[in-house]
Amino acid sequence: MHEPEVLYEDNHVIVAIKPAGYLSQADSSDSPDMLSWLKTDLKERYQKPGEVFLGLVHRLDQPVSGIMVFAKTSKAAARLSEQIRNHQLGKYYLAVVEHRPVPEQGCLEDYLLKDKSQNQVAVCTPGKGQYAMLNYTVLAFDLEHNCSLVRIELGTGRSHQIRVQFASRGWPLVGDRRYGSRVQSNKKPTGENQLALFAERLTFKHPTRDEIIDLLAPRPLNEPWSYFSATTSPAFL
Repeated sequence: MHEPEVLYEDNHVIVAIKPAGYLSQADSSDSPDMLSWLKTDLKERYQKPGEVFLGLVHRLDQPVSGIMVFAKTSKAAARLSEQIRNHQLGKYYLAVVEHRPVPEQGCLEDYLLKDKSQNQVAVCTPGKGQYAMLNYTVLAFDLEHNCSLVRIELGTGRSHQIRVQFASRGWPLVGDRRYGSRVQSNKKPTGENQLALFAERLTFKHPTRDEIIDLLAPRPLNEPWSYFSATTSPAFL
């Protein structure tokens, strides 16, 4: 398992790439987590005495890799959390889904209900769950493996949202057996503890400066990402 990679850091925030398999925050398991790893990294690099403050303002599911921002001060934590509540923090993903979504560009809107005891989310009737919305564009289709590379812009940040919204339409994420992926391969294209979902880009207003931070991470190179040419995932304008 790869270690996290720091993309950006200043006095108020630190942005890093979470590897698949890392938790966002420690739980009762022995799995590595981003919050602990970054606290240790900051303590060692700056030789800080005592406990290091680091605020967790959003999460990625354990099997998902990609960009996360953390707050290094309480002021930054409050202001970033406010941006998330007001849908001002931009979150963009890449996914490899089974089959070919039709239409190739669109908006998915659903109501989602979470069964906390099973850690499972399902589409439900309006009014019974939380409203969920995303926009997507199919970038490429691989006929040999019958899967598509899709770029996603989240409108809301619900638990398991991308996984459930695509799976409910018959396009489960490759490797996401929890939500119906049927990919059978001796190569195990997304690994034992991974699925084909990558948080590619993050945009937010800097908590203390009048500046928009816009960060883009290179997508993974292993299967199933390698089914698609790098030119099918151009940088954002």
